[in-house]
Amino acid sequence: MYYKILLVVLMASLISSCNQSNSHEGHNQDIESHEDLDHDEHEENNHDEESHEGNDHRTDVGNQEENDEIKFQYTSYSSDFELFAEADAFIVGETANVLSHFSVLPNFNAVEQGKITIILSVNGKETKQTLSKPTRKGIYSFNIEPETQGTGKLTFEIANDKGTFEVTVPEVTVFVNHQDAHKASENMVISQTNTTVFTKEQSWKINFATEVPNREAFGRVIKTVAKIEPARGGQSIIAAKTSGIVLFSDNGLVEGKKVVNGQKLFSISSNELADNNLSVRLAEAKSNYETSKANYERKSELVGEKIISEQDFLNAKNNYKSAKAIYDNLVNNFNSNGQQIKSSLNGYIKQIYITNGQFVESGQALVSIAQNKNLLLTAQVQQKYLEILPTIVSANVKTLHNNKTYSFKELNGKVLPHGESVTGNSYMIPVNLQIENKAGFVPGTLTEVFLKAVTNSNALTVPNGSLLEEQGIYYVFVQVNPELFEKREVSIGGTDGLRTEITKGISEHDRIVTSGAMQVKLAQATGALDPHSGHVH
Repeated sequence: MYYKILLVVLMASLISSCNQSNSHEGHNQDIESHEDLDHDEHEENNHDEESHEGNDHRTDVGNQEENDEIKFQYTSYSSDFELFAEADAFIVGETANVLSHFSVLPNFNAVEQGKITIILSVNGKETKQTLSKPTRKGIYSFNIEPETQGTGKLTFEIANDKGTFEVTVPEVTVFVNHQDAHKASENMVISQTNTTVFTKEQSWKINFATEVPNREAFGRVIKTVAKIEPARGGQSIIAAKTSGIVLFSDNGLVEGKKVVNGQKLFSISSNELADNNLSVRLAEAKSNYETSKANYERKSELVGEKIISEQDFLNAKNNYKSAKAIYDNLVNNFNSNGQQIKSSLNGYIKQIYITNGQFVESGQALVSIAQNKNLLLTAQVQQKYLEILPTIVSANVKTLHNNKTYSFKELNGKVLPHGESVTGNSYMIPVNLQIENKAGFVPGTLTEVFLKAVTNSNALTVPNGSLLEEQGIYYVFVQVNPELFEKREVSIGGTDGLRTEITKGISEHDRIVTSGAMQVKLAQATGALDPHSGHVH
């Protein structure tokens, strides 16, 4: 009985031990399952977070693409203004910003004051906005809301202290929705081959200008050198009217000094000379004058009373007039100190032929006075141009002191008859030009001239300032829009000192940079810039 009870207790204990072991293993499995579950949830959560981050990035891109603003650019010129506008797409019922740059022609300076009204006209309906002053220098920022779709025009009315002006963009489109605007903008992509950005803010800070090439008569040009001299009749040589000793009136009397008509230059005194003493001559002339005058007046009374003959009276009258002429001449040209030498015209002293204290004879040259107003240019031309010389109708003249070229029109120039024979040992043919001295030319110096022959043919020409040269190859900057310029190679022909013929590379419809081309080139060398840099949107 005892053994049976013991056997039952052992079996129960064994069964209990097995149950506890199974329970522990199950607990461990539960922990492992929980850890695995936590890990899986953590992994899943991490995956979800990564997926969420990816969705945010794509959303930004999508929003950026959706919010990427379409810009349309408009350029227009009047005789007084340049307009360059960057505008949002015009969509019915939506406000569009029109960032407008205004430059005053012909100097292309920024508009700094004035009231401007923008008018969008489509199918008879107008949308307007007026700004009383610039948003910033040169820039007016308009906001307008189109009311109807279609094609219309954009007009800018400018009112300032000089009057009222108008600039018109003849064709603009108002779209129904963004999709139509996007489709239209895709067809307006600007080529950026070899282009340089040069913003209006940059161009307003320098001497900048653009223009279209000229199609004009452009014949052969002879480049040569001319000597500058006073024009005929513009020079006077003053001579001594009596013998004597020359005394300068001014110690600063030197060649090149400016003088005015009637200005005293020298005096010639003969008081210390035994022969031809001017004081003695003046006293004798005065005595003869007074004696002949008294005799003439007395005989005038006697001839009326028939006391003397008519012949005696006429002799007395002639003696009086002769004495008076001699005396007046001496008084007008001489005084007690001698002859007074005065300038005979306005100009400058070209040459002084005597020295202070020198004895001179009557009729001897003392000084030459020349005018600077009108000048004679004598150009020497090679004989190979002989057949062209009769067709020379104009010229451009380049100063050497400031390297500036002037047209014949600016100098009121005219072509004089050319020489029919060679000059001296140079075997050159002289060509004479007359100009007004409006550019500070100095007589006696040399200058560069471009003799222009008449022609029946036309050529495409550009200002010389628009050309850039690199290793013998010439370029110009062609305007794509007022802030984007294409560097383009050109082939050149002749030049008249102001303009150069273009034989290849551009057309008469291309607008090119004529002033400031070097600064645009430097901007290209420093790298591309944001074309909207500095703008107010």
